[in-house]
Amino acid sequence: MRFVLASLLWLYSSLVLAQFPTGTSGSNPFAQPDFLPVEEAYQLAVEPTDDGRVRLYWRIAEGYYLYQHAFDFRLERGGESLQVSAEVPPGLARSDEFFGDVQVYYNEVEVLLQVREPPGFARLSVQSQGCADAGLCYPPRTEVFDIDFGTGQANPVAQAPVAATASLPAAGAGLSTLPYMLLLAFFGGAILNLMPCVFPVLSLKVLGFANTGRHERLHHGWLYTLGVIASFLAVAGVLIALQTAGQAVGWGFQLQSPGFVIALAYLFLAMGLSLSGMVQLGSSVMNLGGSLAERQGSAGSFFTGVLAVVVASPCTAPFMGTALGFALTQPALVSLAIFFALGAGMAAPMLLLSYSSRARDWLPRPGVWMETLKQLLAFPLYATAIWLLWVAGRQTSVDTMAAALSGGLLLALALWLWQGDTSSGRTARRVLALASLAGALALGLWRIPTGPDTVAIGVGDASAWSEERVEELRRSGRPVFVDVTADWCITCIANEQGVLYTEAVQAAFRAHNVAFLVADWTNYDADIANYLRSHGRSGIPLYVLYPADPAAAPVLLPQVLTRNGVISSLESISADKG
Repeated sequence: MRFVLASLLWLYSSLVLAQFPTGTSGSNPFAQPDFLPVEEAYQLAVEPTDDGRVRLYWRIAEGYYLYQHAFDFRLERGGESLQVSAEVPPGLARSDEFFGDVQVYYNEVEVLLQVREPPGFARLSVQSQGCADAGLCYPPRTEVFDIDFGTGQANPVAQAPVAATASLPAAGAGLSTLPYMLLLAFFGGAILNLMPCVFPVLSLKVLGFANTGRHERLHHGWLYTLGVIASFLAVAGVLIALQTAGQAVGWGFQLQSPGFVIALAYLFLAMGLSLSGMVQLGSSVMNLGGSLAERQGSAGSFFTGVLAVVVASPCTAPFMGTALGFALTQPALVSLAIFFALGAGMAAPMLLLSYSSRARDWLPRPGVWMETLKQLLAFPLYATAIWLLWVAGRQTSVDTMAAALSGGLLLALALWLWQGDTSSGRTARRVLALASLAGALALGLWRIPTGPDTVAIGVGDASAWSEERVEELRRSGRPVFVDVTADWCITCIANEQGVLYTEAVQAAFRAHNVAFLVADWTNYDADIANYLRSHGRSGIPLYVLYPADPAAAPVLLPQVLTRNGVISSLESISADKG
């Protein structure tokens, strides 16, 4: 049966990267990407205008941005400062890891300087500061220009070169922010335990504490913690490797691979069959599914932690978005620290339960009812498997979903055949079990193309997202709400069914003439991934509300929505318009 387990785990892990082409940026996944020199990342052109103003235009390289608050302008003539006012356009709202709530500019920005009494000749000093999404913050930079208002010429003044050590990694610039992000990550990880993805897996392990001694509880609590943290660090390593290879990915990225989704459905099916008592998985496969969760062995505790992280991937808890967005723009060591804190937070309740007798007093006493509960908990696992197969069908086609369902049937047959322990015909049963398993793997890998791409837009005035569509709607004077979602994101589905697609909220969208756009990230889409990064996020859900005025900054809504919160945000946009 070890072969069966190994095959399932192979299917479970080897297809994670199938949808992400490899890059060519080097063999070391933890190497830092190459960054542009500051003068190439931010190219500034200065031009006096006929009406006595000065036009400043920055061309910003892709993946880099400038801070609005870092702009500073000084105009001098003969050592005397001249009064100047700046017309600075609104930027993109960002919750920055270093400066808090700020506005930033991507791609380009234009600033107009108004001089009260334009002189014939003056010297202009322009200060700016920017960062790269990939994890570098440049120090403030000052550029100097000699301006002749009479001829309309602006000539740069050579400056002493800045030492190469002046550019510091973003983590170095934000060391004071790191403890705060670690705290957010810890609490986000702890809240993951309350998500419906994780509860069925943990419940049996928690109940097992009611019937063990102190030494055994501590032993298994720490092994579970080790499994959780090791899994989070493994996820971090894969994310860093993919980002270094040029892929824009984030939390839950593996669920964009239909192969991973089908493998996860198979895993939940095997777990449910074990909990229902329909198959008896022996000690050699105690790390699989329900048998894994209910065993008290050392390996069982460790792999329960691994499994808890795997099944948590469709969920995003409060506080996680900010912490993950920070982590995936930092050097490798800082990113690993954030993921370590996420793992520590997720494991903390179980570890606390192993130490605290008061916490264990809340647990019911062991009895026959535990066997009934174990069988009952199989049904959420079956439901989860059905949902995952539906997601796979949405990602590919209904034919692929039917093939995967047939593979699940063969998997159940393989487990049933293998667990027979009769001496007569044992070899034949195991040969048939391996053949059934091979058939399940083949059907799980079978992809049948779907028709033209469509987007799940729910109800109401909803259509597919694109940045061009957002700009078009705003130019027409209409506010825009963008819902970045995916079929595999449980938090997204809960927000949509409980808030966004309710009649009250849909009526508010219509009343305030707000366009509803859906960015569907069920399958990998580089444009959506870059859109997430531009808002400082690495995972979903993401909700962005754009005022009708194209110059106004967008508003980011929380990851967990409420009806009153959304309606209030729509009303505030209308009030600003009025």
